[in-house]
Amino acid sequence: MNHVQETTGDEKIAKNPGLMEYAHTVGGAVIRPEDMGKVKSRSLVAMHQQTDIQLAQLYQQMQLLAEQAKLISQRVEISERIYSAQMSFEPIIGETYYLYEKADGGDTLSLIGPREWGRKKPFQSFIAKVNMLADHTWEIDFDLKQRVE
Repeated sequence: MNHVQETTGDEKIAKNPGLMEYAHTVGGAVIRPEDMGKVKSRSLVAMHQQTDIQLAQLYQQMQLLAEQAKLISQRVEISERIYSAQMSFEPIIGETYYLYEKADGGDTLSLIGPREWGRKKPFQSFIAKVNMLADHTWEIDFDLKQRVE
């Protein structure tokens, strides 16, 4: 590529000095050729670091979604048990109830909490503390089950 344009005499002037691969004046910046192997290597390291960070974030999001799906599945299972359970009252929206499994294998929904029964408990195991929501689905307190058992 010819960057130099000849003029009258011995004077030479660059047409496009910014495109030259070397400094075109005495006070110009020193331009050294770059080792492209090093440049590519640094770029690959940076790319791998960035994609590893993004993959870790996606993995965390997948774990959160899997946990949410598990909770929804448990909520459906317990809701089905509630609607097939024995109950001697009509549940009211916003009220708290307790689901128990009886010795005969059936379930019962009660107004009485697991710590309120006294010595003789008419159930085999406590399943969950539940609260009826406005759409007639159930909010389930899974932590209480673990604290009672």
